[in-house]
Amino acid sequence: MQINSVELACCAVRTSQYPNEGLSEFLLVGRSNVGKSSFINTLINRKNFAHTSSKPGKTQTLNFYLVNNCFYFVDVPGYGYAAVSHERQKKFGVMIEEYLKSRESLKCVFLLIDYRHKPTEDDILMYEFLKYYNLKIKIVATKYDKVSKNNRIKQDKLIRETLKLPEGEDFIPFSTISKKGRDEVYEVINSLL
Repeated sequence: MQINSVELACCAVRTSQYPNEGLSEFLLVGRSNVGKSSFINTLINRKNFAHTSSKPGKTQTLNFYLVNNCFYFVDVPGYGYAAVSHERQKKFGVMIEEYLKSRESLKCVFLLIDYRHKPTEDDILMYEFLKYYNLKIKIVATKYDKVSKNNRIKQDKLIRETLKLPEGEDFIPFSTISKKGRDEVYEVINSLL
């Protein structure tokens, strides 16, 4: 996939602010600090287009990135970050649920998890939540390069078992450094456009 243009088309907090031209959308969800901004930057071949921050909890709106004037990446606030008030987290939850219920143009949800760790309780809840809505979900395991080759088989098994992935369903190991997994993500997007 050749990325020729990207723009942050809008930042929304309610349905009335979403783009409405009916282009395909790919939602990106994950825990705070899982690397969603780095994931976007790797996919679009830009260094700091999506703002990366060492301080989790920065994204507080639904950010619609228009790619090639053809589809959107929709980045939502990360979950599971303690410094964001409980009240604020609930607002994020409502905002995301509203989006999931109302978007016919949503083609797939990329659920990002941290490959270095066992999926958290929040990761499991999010996966179950997305399955409840019968959405197409693709799990992406970020920071793949941070786990030694010797530990990867163990880590793969841990992720599959913790999330109870159905037979034949797998996740995409992803590295922003080696670009591993980028082509697989492109294939998922191409197959749904």
